[in-house]
Amino acid sequence: MAAGPLSIVPVRTKAELERFIRVPMRLNAADPAWVSPLVSERMDAFSAKKNPFFDHADVEMWIAVRDGVDVGRISAQLDHLAPQDPDDGLAGAFGLIAGEDDPEVFAALFAAAEAWLKVRHVTTVLGPFNLSINEEVGLLVDGFETPPMVMMGHDPHYAGARVEEQGYVKVKDVYAYIADIAHDMPMRVIERANRDEKRGVSLRPLDMSRYDAEVAMLTEILNDAWSHNWGFTPTTEAETRALARSLHQVVEPKLVWFAEIDGRPAGCLVALPNVNEAIADLNGKLLPFGWAKLLWRLKVKRVKSLRLPLMGVRRDLARTLRGQKLPFQMIAAATAEARKLGYELCEFSWILEDNTAMRRICEARGSVLYKTYRIYQKDLV
Repeated sequence: MAAGPLSIVPVRTKAELERFIRVPMRLNAADPAWVSPLVSERMDAFSAKKNPFFDHADVEMWIAVRDGVDVGRISAQLDHLAPQDPDDGLAGAFGLIAGEDDPEVFAALFAAAEAWLKVRHVTTVLGPFNLSINEEVGLLVDGFETPPMVMMGHDPHYAGARVEEQGYVKVKDVYAYIADIAHDMPMRVIERANRDEKRGVSLRPLDMSRYDAEVAMLTEILNDAWSHNWGFTPTTEAETRALARSLHQVVEPKLVWFAEIDGRPAGCLVALPNVNEAIADLNGKLLPFGWAKLLWRLKVKRVKSLRLPLMGVRRDLARTLRGQKLPFQMIAAATAEARKLGYELCEFSWILEDNTAMRRICEARGSVLYKTYRIYQKDLV
């Protein structure tokens, strides 16, 4: 470790933001499972002008610097749409944590983030959320051997211990399951999903000619379906539109499904090609040929893995027999199409550890739990 003094620098300029993005790229360069993000995409994601999350959240970011080298980073967020318990005080979040394996680096980063949150009267800190609970969440604590799927994080082995040294304790684990989609659901599951109570139930893939309307419907269904989940924060239409725009060129219409019951939109499922598989050797750069190479790999050569990040059934229908069968039916439809397109693996993530219903669906599908991400909490006194 370098012996020089450590300084914590708030991110103020475009150049500093790019440095902030590149910190984990340097720290994890020797990790064979690391996938560098596209710097241009991350610049947009962390820009108050381009990411609608900033419309309802206060955000600050810092870089830890020693001897002229960026050795760590952290963010702090106060999301004004996040659920709050008046009896427990105001909850904020930290995120985007990365640092050299040095207790001093982590201590200085968390001191900066916590001081910023205290000024805003925050009494409880959760995280990591990168930046929202509806985006990348949790610190990887198990499953380091394999690369992360699209929009999932990857952290070094030591990070969990360093975070816990700062007084943070586990509040919730979230899981990622992996499935071989060369094989269908067990026949007993298919028969049960198709037995009886199919009257009035219809499934259809995404209609790209109505893309904006489809995205709005998806947002409405998911906000309703997830409204009672732990930590639920509604996704705004602006956030969904921004995400939809960023995914427009990579989305596969036959991997996005809507379910209706008696003509009413009842459920939805979104599976995404694993863009990380396509960008692994781009080192964060799209230019001069990265974008063309990315689209060629996604649309022509095709990647072999995909991730299912979104699925839900309206709450009032989820308690009915027809509603309970919709997840199995949508997964079966998406799996059949994915197989035709040449996909081999699918990740189901992220799933709360106590979401027994979704875990049973994954396990009935033959999926295996292969990664665990941890959400931490600390009370500020």
